[in-house]
Amino acid sequence: MRIPHNDALGFDSLEAPERRCILTGNHGSRDELIRLAISPDGDVLPDALARAPGRGAWIGVSRGELETALTKGRLKGALARAYKGAALTIPADLPERIAAALTRAFTDRLGLEMKSGKLLVGSDRIAENARMGKVRWLAHAADAGTDGSRKLDQAWRVGQDEEGSGRQGITLPLDRATLSVALGRDNVVHLALTDPAAAKRLAVPLQRLLRFMGQAPAPLGETEQNEGVHVADPAAPRIVTTN
Repeated sequence: MRIPHNDALGFDSLEAPERRCILTGNHGSRDELIRLAISPDGDVLPDALARAPGRGAWIGVSRGELETALTKGRLKGALARAYKGAALTIPADLPERIAAALTRAFTDRLGLEMKSGKLLVGSDRIAENARMGKVRWLAHAADAGTDGSRKLDQAWRVGQDEEGSGRQGITLPLDRATLSVALGRDNVVHLALTDPAAAKRLAVPLQRLLRFMGQAPAPLGETEQNEGVHVADPAAPRIVTTN
């Protein structure tokens, strides 16, 4: 049965506050960037939720690009300019800390949606809801089997009357073990959201994680087709900012 599409609930880059990447100089929405904060002791730390008090420095590069900038001293120079020469300590494992913080922000959001009844796990349950047109976002673990993912993608297309469209769930940069531990469930391989607002809430932590892991922030499914959320154009430049 066809469920009429709702109006897109997206993140409009024209309305969202912009920041500037301290490494590239590019500007972009803060929803796409990663904020770095300074601890009272001067340590540079990830602020995955962009809520820490005080002035922040924003980056929009991938983990590999950040590691290069860290090794070559470009990050140190950029931070020195951003904080006007203040004494700062950049942890050698900063890229790893950022990846862990972004992963936790994303999985914590998944956990909250599960508690509210918006997140589905389990192939049979997802397939049933997908065929009924109730699924608004679909994702698969990084190590999910091709056959299982393909069947759920097909059920999703059937439920949306979009057979032949190529719409498919997103492959997350997290394996089933990580997802299972985060959600407190056994063998979490596939996930789905049934509420557009829930998909919107998940969009920011997801796109930040995808960008940092070097995975194009393509859809929560199929970008502009996806119900409830519009994720930034994968071709758009990665950005970062200060504030």
